[in-house]
Amino acid sequence: MRRSAAARILTIVAALALPLVAPSGAGATTATARQAAADPLVSQGRAVTASSTEAAGLEPGKAVDGNPATRWASAEGADPQWIRVDLGSAHNVSRVRLNWEAAHATAYRVQTSPDGSTWTDVHSTTNGDGAIDDLTVSGAGRYVRVYGTQRGTPYGYSLWELEVYGTPTGGVGGGTPVQANGQLRVCGLKLCNENGKQIQLRGMSSHGIQWYSQCLNTASLDALAGDWKADVLRISMYIQEDGYETNPRLFTDRVHSLIEMATARGMYAIVDWHMLDPGDPMYNLGRAKTFFTEIAQRHNNKKNVLYEIANEPNGDAVTWSVIRDYAHQLIPVIRQHDPDAPILVGTRAWSSLGVSAGADETEIVNNPVNAANIMYTFHFYAASHGTAYLNTLSRAADRLPIFVTEFGTQSASGDGANNFTRSQQYLDLLAQKKISWVNWNFSDDFRTGAVFTTGTCPNGSFAGTSRLKEAGVWIRDRIRTADDF
Repeated sequence: MRRSAAARILTIVAALALPLVAPSGAGATTATARQAAADPLVSQGRAVTASSTEAAGLEPGKAVDGNPATRWASAEGADPQWIRVDLGSAHNVSRVRLNWEAAHATAYRVQTSPDGSTWTDVHSTTNGDGAIDDLTVSGAGRYVRVYGTQRGTPYGYSLWELEVYGTPTGGVGGGTPVQANGQLRVCGLKLCNENGKQIQLRGMSSHGIQWYSQCLNTASLDALAGDWKADVLRISMYIQEDGYETNPRLFTDRVHSLIEMATARGMYAIVDWHMLDPGDPMYNLGRAKTFFTEIAQRHNNKKNVLYEIANEPNGDAVTWSVIRDYAHQLIPVIRQHDPDAPILVGTRAWSSLGVSAGADETEIVNNPVNAANIMYTFHFYAASHGTAYLNTLSRAADRLPIFVTEFGTQSASGDGANNFTRSQQYLDLLAQKKISWVNWNFSDDFRTGAVFTTGTCPNGSFAGTSRLKEAGVWIRDRIRTADDF
């Protein structure tokens, strides 16, 4: 029998009043608990199935969507019931966090499986009290299942969120880019891995996540990591242009989610504060401090996050001195919470090292940002930016640590004909000087710079070349070239 709306609300309120404690049997050694807390979230956005669904809008996918306001609910009045998440590959699972709705389990088991048919218990309880169960566990498998055997209410089972934390099997030193390289740092003029080896990252930037978030889903990011073999995803969050300023909570949570999705796939994540119009980074300094404080607090235990603090400073009044002052005010805000991650500083005139305004790299060389573990960004579009830009980049890379956080094979508008000859000249230079790069952009925008044909998102397909534009085929091929990690 279905509950009335009033009865459900009263039950939820009662459940929310319960203390947020872990159930008995969830204890672990301090070292193990610390490791579990440090492992990344690997379940968000993954394929999920369940024994039943109460009604439309309560499907099992709602429990792994990263939104605490949506939930899965089983059919009412029947035991047992279960929900199962497919992590995509074998993982070592260290932590499972269950955020129960009022309809919780008194007795349930958390299980892992290599194949979705043979299950091993990693946790069980007969005295669950609902609210949040944050469980330190030890197990391995591709699948994780919560198997409820006794309801705590007359209704069913319901989870706001099912979160699984762990790492792909295989260990450090192999597999994903993050497994191979660990915590990155700037050593001299280069980007280096945690062993001090100079490396080059290659990957893709999203388009603005206020417009093209539908292109960033489980299947597309699986393809980016597995088929494209990308090392890095740049998460492009516009501040204006219908972006962050319109709903800071929504867009901050969207960035959190995408960081977790990149982490689960072993890719590095660049958090791009995509200020563009107005071009003065000081206009958004207060917003930037608020945003980066939360991002750094939430993700400071990860090894794969980089912070790009000003996308493309621009405008006649935006001198290098203004950008440098902005960096001096914002970098300590990040460092207070994350002392280790590289920070990427935008340069003058649309991150052109000043070339687009008639200057060059010497203004930065003569007056660098006073901070450690930073790099300076350079952007280029091959059909618009010729020899002067290429030569400036070559000179600058011998005097400054450079990261190309955005480039295209077409004009600066992101549209028009591709210039693959000039693009290859740039990529050859970047390879020679070990400069990491990210291409614009991983979406199905109509412009030639968007890699997918219009209408590809959200359903794909994303692997292979059947839905790629000419620029997409070209850049995928170059991202897929074997790394020397």
